[in-house]
Amino acid sequence: MPTTALHNDVLDAVGRSITSGDVPAGAVLTLETIGSEHGVSRTVAREVMRLLEGLGLVRSRRRVGIVVLPMEDWNVLDARVIRWRLGGPGRDAQLRTLTELRHAVEPLAAAGAALHASDEVRAELVDLAARMRVLGVRGDLEDFLALDIRMHELLLRASGNEMFAALSGVVAEVLAGRTHLGLMPPSPAAEALDQHEAVARAVASGDAPAAETAMSAIVGEVRRALPDRPDEEAS
Repeated sequence: MPTTALHNDVLDAVGRSITSGDVPAGAVLTLETIGSEHGVSRTVAREVMRLLEGLGLVRSRRRVGIVVLPMEDWNVLDARVIRWRLGGPGRDAQLRTLTELRHAVEPLAAAGAALHASDEVRAELVDLAARMRVLGVRGDLEDFLALDIRMHELLLRASGNEMFAALSGVVAEVLAGRTHLGLMPPSPAAEALDQHEAVARAVASGDAPAAETAMSAIVGEVRRALPDRPDEEAS
């Protein structure tokens, strides 16, 4: 197996074990244990620990070892951390917090895009929304997902706010997670398709209030679809 793929496999395995709570905060890891459990060299184990330290999941402490950190230290906006948490027992809680973040950001991003987007972006958004309707009615969720991610990314990047733009990867992981975890209906709701077209039209016409309202409706529908009692999150 190529070295990069090996790093990624071990990184995913250890990252999931930490974010799921299987390896709790305060636990001490060693390069020897990682190497023996995953059948990798000390060099690979050290690189994995370095990457996890960059994500805030562990910290190397002199005369102690590699200590697992609590969730408040994690880089919770990193795409890998989001993916691991969505695949773990705290999935519902993670979906809820991410959806609340989207609800706070994406309507304002859509309004900003209505004011700042280029003509090319406005045209692409209208085209994307039309193609999404065709795919949504057909129930082609994977191709629909690709267009949905592209549309939300465009809106965030065209918002005129670099902080919003930096969240495009976060939103992509949420959208992908809902589909790949089987949380989407067989076909997107008609209301969702209508509102995506409404956002695209509003941005294309420069109507910031209408764009904000339509995006609020999109994320509001997602919030209503979440479980009422989210799972307990790993600590």
